[in-house]
Amino acid sequence: MNTPKVAEYITNWLRDYAENAKVKGFVVGVSGGIDSAVTSTLCANTGLPTLCVEIPIHQAQSQVNRAQEHITQLKERFSNVSDVRVNLTSTFEDFKAVVPEQEASPKLDLSLANTRARLRMTTLYYFAGLHSLLVAGTGNKVEDFGVGFFTKYGDGGVDLSPIADLVKSEVYALATFLEVPESIQKAQPTDGLFGDSRTDEDQIGASYDELEWAMQMQNQGKVLEDFEGRQKEVYSIYTRLNRINQHKMVPIPVCEIPTTLK
Repeated sequence: MNTPKVAEYITNWLRDYAENAKVKGFVVGVSGGIDSAVTSTLCANTGLPTLCVEIPIHQAQSQVNRAQEHITQLKERFSNVSDVRVNLTSTFEDFKAVVPEQEASPKLDLSLANTRARLRMTTLYYFAGLHSLLVAGTGNKVEDFGVGFFTKYGDGGVDLSPIADLVKSEVYALATFLEVPESIQKAQPTDGLFGDSRTDEDQIGASYDELEWAMQMQNQGKVLEDFEGRQKEVYSIYTRLNRINQHKMVPIPVCEIPTTLK
């Protein structure tokens, strides 16, 4: 990948889109992770107002520290960057207090994790509407179009996706070029939605390098029987998630009424 050219291309694409949409700039949720760090830096590169929003909900201190380090660095480098912090922990706890109580289960844990993501999305759109900004998505290609590792109408609820055509290794290459803090580049990827130390790999069962490989194999028309051992296990994980999460990747189905009935 020609990293400098890709960075320039995305920056120009973002600027052109915002100008054509007649908005002032961008709002980005900054989590302390690599994807949001790269996305917010690319937005800042446009020269347009870029609002970095930190939205902790029972967040691990290490994630908070990385997010704040990145925002501080961006503000030092770019005069068009501003930030705001909205701690949604009490809002999340209030939500749990008013919905019917449920027995502890993996489904409850996942539902609450998705609720966190959707509360954050609501917050980003609050600021977007307030300041005439676009919500910039932070999903990469493997997450958005490979395994569907995002929350529908949570971190998947965005106006535009600047890095969604880049696999994780390409995002890391951009991070180095864009001088994203080293602490973020070295951190294990995590969505931070469960209030514990689990990583993306813990949840998915495969690393991003493995998932990139599986994505390439699927594009080449490979089938499960073509592999054995760990490769077979990874390919099975990838194809299963790709299949069951298609509802996140395709347009919402619309019931089209036959003209004869109208």
